[in-house]
Amino acid sequence: MTAAAAAAAARKGPGDGTAVSAWRPAVPGVVEVFHARFTEYAYPMHVHEAWTLLIVDDGAVRYDLDRHEHGTPHDTVTLLPPHVPHNGSPAGPGGFRKRVLYLDGSRLGAELIGPAVDRPDVRDPVLRRRVGQLHAALVRPGEELEAESRLTLIGERLRAHLRPAATRPARRDPVLARRLRELLDERLVDGLTLDQATALLPAHPAHLVRAFSGAYGIAPHQYLMARRVDRARRLLLAGRAPADVATATGFYDQAHLTRHFKRLVGVTPGRYRARTALSRPDAR
Repeated sequence: MTAAAAAAAARKGPGDGTAVSAWRPAVPGVVEVFHARFTEYAYPMHVHEAWTLLIVDDGAVRYDLDRHEHGTPHDTVTLLPPHVPHNGSPAGPGGFRKRVLYLDGSRLGAELIGPAVDRPDVRDPVLRRRVGQLHAALVRPGEELEAESRLTLIGERLRAHLRPAATRPARRDPVLARRLRELLDERLVDGLTLDQATALLPAHPAHLVRAFSGAYGIAPHQYLMARRVDRARRLLLAGRAPADVATATGFYDQAHLTRHFKRLVGVTPGRYRARTALSRPDAR
């Protein structure tokens, strides 16, 4: 089920302000994405097989974990470990609105369960912003590489909070960055997942993303989209229709092309094509 379909299928309760949507994205390690608003509902004690990565956008949640009470104000990222019972309820009369990711063990290892029980709530503005950016990418079809990259850096930052002594400063690796750039260029239309990249260029995913960003000042997914938009401009100048250009340049659909094209060029592909056609000498 796509994110758009999930959003369209959001279920609302009978006048109680409840709304939920859930889907499984095509991003390795993500078991489920769950967005919800509850005004009165309280979760009983329960467990999950997956890690629960939670942010609250409105209101607050109170919960018990390992017989200790915790809370999740809007500036907090909460990480609940698998197999550890917890509950949850609104901390105020207005309820709460939350976004949740359920992650399998490939993203966070079992050795972090103990530290997460001790320190489930993380106040880190950078981490909070990155989790919000990840959710934004997950609801947009065609942004799987961005979602993978953001999730990889989120996992790295979570591990740094839970195991600070194990963190190391990032090191530059221009050769690895160049090889990833060449790989992105080769797969401009077909696209590339982070898992595929790390299989072809043996390196930890976080190191791969950081090496590229450090070398070029731009994340791999941003580079890929910029290259696609650049090729789209050439095809639009040649008179191709935006819908055909979207397919030819690797975008999910025309709306996907339009979003990135307008962000990078300042106008939609249709307006760009119309204005460039008017400016041709033979159009006067």
